[in-house]
Amino acid sequence: MRYLSTRGGITPIPFKDAVMMGLADDGGLLLPETIPTFTPEELESWRGSSYQDVAFAIISRFVDDIPAHDLRQLIERSYATFSHPGVTPVVKKDGVHILELFHGVTLAFKDVALQFLGNLFEYILAERNETMTILGATSGDTGSAAIHGVRGKKGITIFILHPEGKTSPVQALQMTSVLDANVHNIAVSGTFDDCQDMVKSLMGDLEFKKNYSLGAVNSINWARVLAQVVYYVYAWLKVAAPGQKVIFSVPTGNFGDIFAGYVAWQMGLPVEKLLLATNENNILTRCITSGDYSVGSVVQTLSPSMDIQVASNFERYLFYLFDRNPARVKEAFAQLKAEGRITFNSGETARMQQKFCSASVDREQTLQTIGNFLAETGYLLDPHTAVGVRAARELAAGDTPLICLSTAHPAKFDEAVIAATGKPVPVPESIAKLQGLPTRCDRLPADQQALREYIVRTMTAS
Repeated sequence: MRYLSTRGGITPIPFKDAVMMGLADDGGLLLPETIPTFTPEELESWRGSSYQDVAFAIISRFVDDIPAHDLRQLIERSYATFSHPGVTPVVKKDGVHILELFHGVTLAFKDVALQFLGNLFEYILAERNETMTILGATSGDTGSAAIHGVRGKKGITIFILHPEGKTSPVQALQMTSVLDANVHNIAVSGTFDDCQDMVKSLMGDLEFKKNYSLGAVNSINWARVLAQVVYYVYAWLKVAAPGQKVIFSVPTGNFGDIFAGYVAWQMGLPVEKLLLATNENNILTRCITSGDYSVGSVVQTLSPSMDIQVASNFERYLFYLFDRNPARVKEAFAQLKAEGRITFNSGETARMQQKFCSASVDREQTLQTIGNFLAETGYLLDPHTAVGVRAARELAAGDTPLICLSTAHPAKFDEAVIAATGKPVPVPESIAKLQGLPTRCDRLPADQQALREYIVRTMTAS
């Protein structure tokens, strides 16, 4: 299996090189040359299997340069850290199947991919006797999950950027209370989009990237998406009858999580629709419903991990929407840079609507959904999951099983939950012990040159 760029500017490369490259050297995103498929019979043979066995069955189809025994060990080690034996269990509440993705070390869905990616990095670096510098941006959960995935790992230094004051207090503490020498937190005076732009700018400087062995943990790294494909298949096996189609509702900001669902669908998973749920930062909803992909200003909401305008992983889907035409992809992103929008023709919009439906959920609707769902079912939703549940109730009808991705534990967003329910949130021990810990964080303006100088200064001093 080899990997190519959405912008067509690299010679296809093997999986391990794709993991280490992160962002493609031509500025595009990496994808497999073909998406492997499974048959209905193969899918049924996995029913009753452990999460780890399903993960190996899926991931191994994309990886042919890591021995099977080693890949199994990487998967086993990655999910041994999860607090639930099922890793991503499914619970049914009021006709809705909640896929709980928050049983990892930082209580967010990003742990599923980043525990695996951290172990992958360590394995490849040891094999090659190399070091790397990880550079990432976060709107909240990616940063803490990435830090906990690589903290203390030999040969890895990590720099994580987050928008200052725009994550939840718990998200900030989960990052800044990690004092390992290889971890560097940076609070940026700006938005997540500013952080993401700074990272992509430096990753696109090939000389700097080579000199400092830059690697990516954001969902621009293909291995992140690949690891997330697994739980779509695992959830289907827990919920659906043989051959039965389902609807997945996915709270969405950067399009990585829902793109993993798209990949699972293309592999052969019976899916009726992917429901894309946004908060007030609704560029993706506007795009799906009317073809309007025009960048606005980032709105700070109750669901900060979705406070994004430019969704990086949307480029991967556009590669397929544009019939795998790199020239059309480059044209689209040149227009986005020049005009702040991408224009779609009516046929392209219609094709998007065949796969996706979408709804935007505002602050009042989010609070109402958290409160009502708790009253009706006794189950507490975090604000991101509430966006997904609310959108699903608006758009999903009929008897098709509905699976809503629960992307974070509600205790990470206690202010929103208390506002919705008037009740304190039960606090897991992993969050309670963060209070009062010493923290370390540096601050930078939203300027890529300032980031460049910071990295050089830090790496020179180490």
